Amino acid sequence: MPGQTPSPWWTPDRHADRRPFLLARNRITAALRADFAARDFVEVETPALQVSPGNEAHLQAFATEAVDIAGGREPLYLRTSPEFAAKKLLAAGEARLFELARVWRNRERGPLHHPEFTMLEWYRAGEPYEVLMADCARLLAVAAEAADASVLTWRGHSIDPHAQPERLTVAEAFARHAGIDVLAMLEDRDALAAAAGGQGIRTAPDDTWADIFSRVLVEKIEPHMGRDRATILCDYPVSEAALARPKASDPRVAERFELYACGVELANCFGELTDPAEQRRRFEIEMDEKARVYGERYPVDEDFLAALATMPQASGGALGLDRLVMLATGASHIEQVLWAPVVGTG
Repeated sequence: MPGQTPSPWWTPDRHADRRPFLLARNRITAALRADFAARDFVEVETPALQVSPGNEAHLQAFATEAVDIAGGREPLYLRTSPEFAAKKLLAAGEARLFELARVWRNRERGPLHHPEFTMLEWYRAGEPYEVLMADCARLLAVAAEAADASVLTWRGHSIDPHAQPERLTVAEAFARHAGIDVLAMLEDRDALAAAAGGQGIRTAPDDTWADIFSRVLVEKIEPHMGRDRATILCDYPVSEAALARPKASDPRVAERFELYACGVELANCFGELTDPAEQRRRFEIEMDEKARVYGERYPVDEDFLAALATMPQASGGALGLDRLVMLATGASHIEQVLWAPVVGTG
């Protein structure tokens, strides 16, 4: 009936509706593990509790604390990513690793977002970040085959999971879909605001360059990504890639790409920054922005910066497993592919 509260996820009828998606999730997870094992990756498990949940301005974490036997208290956070611990393992000598990590992000709930979700994260020491592009293309096919799906689908859009992804730079995408030469406007907030306004995008006087960049990306670029086939959107401005190294051929942009399928952002991949001083500088910029917007800042993991100084050159990717399962199974909401969704409103 209209306005009736849906029954809990654990009622037999709702579970029966969701169970085909959940069994497909298990098959996909097993296939991904087998694929990484066949390529000499080691599966790792890293801790969910961290000194810092990450230092990107708009990531929102869940906070907790550790209490010692004497009653002393230490603030800790549920991780938003396994990245810091995984990179410490690279510094320790692991060459290829992956983790199916439970992660937590606050202020996120909807058809594609859940406060607790699974992130597939993997790293390759000594390998260029372009290799991750091939990884992403392969993972789409692996998931589809495990789900016995001929296409990936989301909200009426379908793509062939075996088709070679389109590769498009951010500059090309801004020119094609927004008519903006974004690299000519780096750090020129007013020029980018004027260009965005010319495309009908509203801006506010206190918007930063990054705010306007993100708005153009969301409103003009992302609706076109991964529509006919998967899209690899690459070469982000350095300011929009806090953990990625600058590209050797063009230091204005970073070795960062995002994978889109059916209009859904699936993965975020980097050629990893290994300069601890530069990483600290970027973290400080991000936390200054967090303080400005949200009135708080997260601590820096000094142990991570120490490990970064000895970490080898590496490339790494993070892919939303739940979203991939959704596309491979035709699910319309992320809670359909979670064995036990977090209870709450949203």
